[in-house]
Amino acid sequence: MKKNLKNMLYTTAVVGIASTFIFASTHKTEATEEAKNPTDHYVPLPLTANFAGEKAPLDVIDVKERFDREMIINANLHSSTTLVIKRAERYFPIIEPILKKNNIPDDFKYLCVIESTLSNVVSSAGASGFWQFMKGTAGEYNLVVDEYIDERYHLEKATEAACKYFKDAKARFGSWTMVAAAYNRGMAGMTKAMNSQYVDNYYDLFLNQETSRYVFRILAMKEIMTHPQKYGYDIPKSEKYPPIPMRTITLDRDIDDLPMFAQENGSNYKLLKLHNPWLVNTNIKTKGKTYTIELPR
Repeated sequence: MKKNLKNMLYTTAVVGIASTFIFASTHKTEATEEAKNPTDHYVPLPLTANFAGEKAPLDVIDVKERFDREMIINANLHSSTTLVIKRAERYFPIIEPILKKNNIPDDFKYLCVIESTLSNVVSSAGASGFWQFMKGTAGEYNLVVDEYIDERYHLEKATEAACKYFKDAKARFGSWTMVAAAYNRGMAGMTKAMNSQYVDNYYDLFLNQETSRYVFRILAMKEIMTHPQKYGYDIPKSEKYPPIPMRTITLDRDIDDLPMFAQENGSNYKLLKLHNPWLVNTNIKTKGKTYTIELPR
């Protein structure tokens, strides 16, 4: 009896010690795997970067580190970057042909990305729409802004206006990179910086923080959106937001009740507003102009 009890105690002890080692070994393995995870998705900084064919001098240490900063930030802004990649499926096909028609480099679509995340946002300063036009600048570029209509929210017309600005800035600065920076700081601001610092290259200028980061944010989003899987954004096409087939209605008269107008045209006010955000009131005075309203087919 005593011998059997002794054997049982011995067996229990051996099993306990073995299980402890097994647990310790398993725990150690799991901990090791966990330790590896943070570096699993590390992606080295690209060796080259360019905006509109103009190479960023990444051999200059501050330029390289500024680009690295924006790559790290934007690659890890998961919700925002995911939404932008999804929205691009719908809105890039609208923006790209307008840029091409106006001989503006395709890379400027990424400027639109960092301005608004491809949505009709309003900044604290009052800049509005995908391209973030201020009210005064919108008027200079023939966008109607009144109590009935705000064409800063009209994607096609606002993109055309942005192209005109880019052309004006290119004629002034000669560099597409400087054009992009001027879109943020203004042509006068960039000219003042150039004249006071005796340089005419964006990467050689000491600028306010926002403009100093601006082009690098564009470069980062271009890189991430061009190679999304490389940065962990493996989003199936079926999960992206597709273009919506639309029908158009020509409007050359005043409408006193836009919700009723939508009903009469087989739709509703919600869809009318979603697809025509430039209609900022429940009625419209055309003032002798002709407009095109879009509704889903």
